[in-house]
Amino acid sequence: MSVRFKWVYLALILLTTLLIACQQGSSASFIGTDLTGTQFGKPLSLTDHTGKLRSMNDFKGKVVVLFFGYTHCPDVCPTTMSDLKQTMKLLGDKADDVQVLFVTVDPERDTQEVLAQFVPGFDPRFIGLRGTVEEVAANLSEYKVYAAKVSEPGKSGYTMDHSAGLYVFDKTGAPRIYLGYGEKPENIAHDLRLLL
Repeated sequence: MSVRFKWVYLALILLTTLLIACQQGSSASFIGTDLTGTQFGKPLSLTDHTGKLRSMNDFKGKVVVLFFGYTHCPDVCPTTMSDLKQTMKLLGDKADDVQVLFVTVDPERDTQEVLAQFVPGFDPRFIGLRGTVEEVAANLSEYKVYAAKVSEPGKSGYTMDHSAGLYVFDKTGAPRIYLGYGEKPENIAHDLRLLL
């Protein structure tokens, strides 16, 4: 084996090692389900808790966390909103580049006034969204969210049975991550940092 061939061979091994190391260091590994490249969830257009019509375009340049819930929820929704509040604290200064949107699955009870009391109570930067029953149903369908009224025997009123998870969109508005219910704030913050 010639000296020149040894140097070329050694250089190729070194180059291959460097390329592998660079590739491993640069690949984003989400804790949640990677939605990159999916085409679901047409841009929503709903009214916020201040009465302003909002769409996803209003939040371009920010990472958006979308959660479907309702204010009368006894457990899942307030727990998730509390987890998002903690996530924002973990993000520190970067939290200003994140927009949390709470979309009601119960527009009959979650009026603008009710959302205005509930949603910013967790963090004043959070925005509550609502629409007509038909508008909300269309958004639920677009995002593959299940929601149904469940009557409470012996009580007046109802609860909502609904799927719970977080849809995360990057700064361009593209769907990137789905995080299931119960994900720890540290894990949510980890995934959001990868998009900030």
